Amino acid sequence: MDTPTSRPTSAVTVMGRQVPIWLAALVPLVALGLLLSVFTFGNPLALFRSNIPPAEELTFDRIQVTQDGFRVTLVNGGPAEVTVSQVQVDQAYWSFGMTPSNTIPRLGRAELDIHYPWVTGEPNLIRVLTSTGLAFEGLVEAAVPTPLPGVRQFLAYGLVGIYVGIIPVVLGMLWYPAMRRLERRWMGAILSLTIGLLVFLLIDTLLEGLEVGSELPGAFQGVPLMLFSALLAWLVLVAIGSSRASTGETDPARARVYLAGLIALGIGLHNLGEGLAIGAAFALGAGALGSFLVVGFTLHNITEGIGIVAPLIPARKTSNELEETAPEPSPAWTHFAGLAFLAGAPAVAGTWIGGFAFSPVLATIFLGLGAGAIWQVIVEVGRLLQRDSRRDGTPLVSWFNLVGFLLGLAIMYFTAFLVKV
Repeated sequence: MDTPTSRPTSAVTVMGRQVPIWLAALVPLVALGLLLSVFTFGNPLALFRSNIPPAEELTFDRIQVTQDGFRVTLVNGGPAEVTVSQVQVDQAYWSFGMTPSNTIPRLGRAELDIHYPWVTGEPNLIRVLTSTGLAFEGLVEAAVPTPLPGVRQFLAYGLVGIYVGIIPVVLGMLWYPAMRRLERRWMGAILSLTIGLLVFLLIDTLLEGLEVGSELPGAFQGVPLMLFSALLAWLVLVAIGSSRASTGETDPARARVYLAGLIALGIGLHNLGEGLAIGAAFALGAGALGSFLVVGFTLHNITEGIGIVAPLIPARKTSNELEETAPEPSPAWTHFAGLAFLAGAPAVAGTWIGGFAFSPVLATIFLGLGAGAIWQVIVEVGRLLQRDSRRDGTPLVSWFNLVGFLLGLAIMYFTAFLVKV
């Protein structure tokens, strides 16, 4: 006997009457539209208003040093339009022009051109005064011409990205042949070292993202934007991992390559943020350390290559099998090339964006994505280390693993002294 199946109904009961679902869903929308119309065309809050003008907020999005002076990109993040009436440079009033207008609407932006005879290497303080008398300031740390997009500058910035991104990763990956011959406990220490360097990158990325996000106009909600980006990246990677688990993937070699790819992705997003900072620093003349800065980033990032290839090492049962068992074949060279590109190439893109079109909003989003990805990578590497410890019957937090974790933190911390300017 057939059992009746439940079917979706096309009507709902409202006050004892059958009403179509589309009508029941439309009623709240109509009510919301009427409420918004009242506030838009009426003035229900007139009693609470005073003659005090609304608070103004102008943000210096970018300051470019041109041959004739300065070009400033202003963003209005306040609740009402803002009119720029006067401009000072180093406490002196100067003529200026604005495009498209002196009045900037809410969440709008305008280009401010100031003709000023700047001196190479000297700092300059730019102050913008609005029609209400409020002042907003921006600082040129060292007056040097802002690089313009061109083949020569494009290649130069790309080369810097290769120096600080791809080359350190490749140098770290060169330890892979030696790592394949290590005993089991040493591999646990290297995985713990990987977690240590990832924890440092996570904290560094979060702090940098919070700093950049806090400088955005209030309307853009920089800190929540960074945190939401981190949450999005984490959820996407969790979804990818869940889909892989649902397919029943059991090949350990594929699992190792997948985990190495996750580590490379997380490090790559972090390197994108580093590239943004480096490109912006060179564009603003703050990267005067030159080759010293590049060497510092190379030493700072070289450990990343070790962390990427660590999951590619096949597990061994006992130390005696190092001589008795034939080694498993290594992943193809294309895998190593792909991992190096995934981890290092974002630094190249970052230097281009930071040098030619730096955007605090994009920087905040990228740093948030990097933080979320790095967190999920830490979780995945921790699971791998836990599985290895359970299989071998050894404690998860052994002395070898603890020393490896602390060493990862220490290497990243002390080499960071070479790149913090």
